[in-house]
Amino acid sequence: MTDNNAAPKGHIMVVGGGISGLTTALEAAEAGFEVTIVEKLPSLGGRVAQLNKYFPKLCPPTCGLEINFRRIKDNPRIHVLTMAKVTRVDGGPGGYQAEITISPRYVNEKCTCCGECAKAVKSEIENSFNFGMDKTTAAYLPHEMAFPQRFVISPRIIGTEDATRAREACKYGAVDLAMEPKKVNLSVGSIVWATGWEPYDARKMDNLGFGQYDNIITNMMMERMASKNGPTQGKIVKPSDGQAPKSVAFVQCAGSRDQNHLPYCSYICCMASLKQTTYLREQNPDAKIYVFYIDLRAPGNRYEQFYKTIKQDPNTFFIKGKVAEVSETPTGEITVVAENAVTGEKVRQNVDLVVLATGMQPTASLERLPADLKFTDEGFIVNDYAKGGMFAAGCAAKPADVVSSNQNATGMALKAIQTLVKS
Repeated sequence: MTDNNAAPKGHIMVVGGGISGLTTALEAAEAGFEVTIVEKLPSLGGRVAQLNKYFPKLCPPTCGLEINFRRIKDNPRIHVLTMAKVTRVDGGPGGYQAEITISPRYVNEKCTCCGECAKAVKSEIENSFNFGMDKTTAAYLPHEMAFPQRFVISPRIIGTEDATRAREACKYGAVDLAMEPKKVNLSVGSIVWATGWEPYDARKMDNLGFGQYDNIITNMMMERMASKNGPTQGKIVKPSDGQAPKSVAFVQCAGSRDQNHLPYCSYICCMASLKQTTYLREQNPDAKIYVFYIDLRAPGNRYEQFYKTIKQDPNTFFIKGKVAEVSETPTGEITVVAENAVTGEKVRQNVDLVVLATGMQPTASLERLPADLKFTDEGFIVNDYAKGGMFAAGCAAKPADVVSSNQNATGMALKAIQTLVKS
């Protein structure tokens, strides 16, 4: 049993506040160690917070995140820095010095989330949480599950009348327009990099039509669309006209397993698309669903059984073949062209909506980390257990689902603790 009154045994920095980072921090803190979470966004939760449902229970993210947020709030050993980036790391195992730069939120801890600042502001900005499918006011709560529950003022309106309106509307003195970037220096014994992943940019695949035609979206956009707190309040619709699609095509390996894009399998895409067929089926029992795939991967018995259940749906059709082209017809339908790898026939399927199962790209491949780390050619962090001190958790190390990420994060928490114990 952990003695919650015991003296701290050491300090661990966890970079990234997604599911892997949260798990790492909680496991280490509940074992008696001081932990600081450094998250670049205004709130914790990462990609899981953007999902409608996740495996294995097909429950909404509120299921697990609310519990984790309460555990963090109740644990004095966990310290959270949001809108923060690690800009330098010096030293070695047992004795690292980290420099962290914190961007101004322009809202302090007095915020009650009353929303009066948002009502006063006239400017709108693209809602990145919803992948740009809608807009939000320039004074905003990142999303309804945001932790910490605190508004953000967009830097775009600082120095404008809109910023003044936001400040004057706040009765609690929470809007602080004088905030500036600040640097924090942190001494830690070990570091866990849980920097997560980014959806691969579908615009890089010209043949798949994303960005050219309205009714082609990505799998993560589908998650937001299906979510009650998403841009369409949970209704799956065609972006072009807001009508429910009567036919949908899922294009697997959109960028994955392709030497011109991501040469590896992104692991989660097959099950994500199969899961999303259930979203469609719940809303439209008669919709025709077409899944174009190279190989369908359902790792483990539970996932295999889920796949078998989907295959029994008489209105869901699986076509083994790599999609060559996605285009739009003069009448507004989307045409998916592929070669059936089983029959050798060229398939042309017209549908109302196309969902691209875009791959998982490590964030570290887009934003190189300021530390002495080893990387694969694709940008995943290679764990150097012999050297110790710094470790990668979850999708920073390899493509993984939520369950695998949690398991891995628990192991990395133990590795970080072992570094402290040995120091």
